[in-house]
Amino acid sequence: MAYTIDRFPSEEWPRLGAMTLHPVAESVPRARHWFRKFLAPYNPACSIDDCALMISELVTNAILYGRADESWVVRVEWFRVATSLRIEVHNPGFPANVQMRRPEADDAHGRGLLLVDSIAESWHSGPSRFGGTMVSCDVAGAWPSSEGFTPLLF
Repeated sequence: MAYTIDRFPSEEWPRLGAMTLHPVAESVPRARHWFRKFLAPYNPACSIDDCALMISELVTNAILYGRADESWVVRVEWFRVATSLRIEVHNPGFPANVQMRRPEADDAHGRGLLLVDSIAESWHSGPSRFGGTMVSCDVAGAWPSSEGFTPLLF
């Protein structure tokens, strides 16, 4: 597992941080923990808990549906895009396989993208620049438009 914090994000490079995770169940709580830790210094106006929930769902789906012939990883990146927070999750799965399900009340699985759809301003899936699939979600109003990119240092 590797982590990256972009200490000097800018409009030209708006990424705030990234994680590379092994495709195992233990990566889901790790992704939540490190995302919270790395996003908090930016003091977003949006709910970090909601964002961590969406990361949990997207990383879980990436682990469940990612496929490759060789060893592979799940990549998570988060960006400031104007006043929004964008979260991207990449895996080596097939982009056409991403679809929102309509589970029955007694189904144990299948609600991940429904949760993301209900919390995020929008979500999207498509080809990843790393190969495979990227699923992203945008959280509107994460920062005021006049605020800079610099994290608050404690």
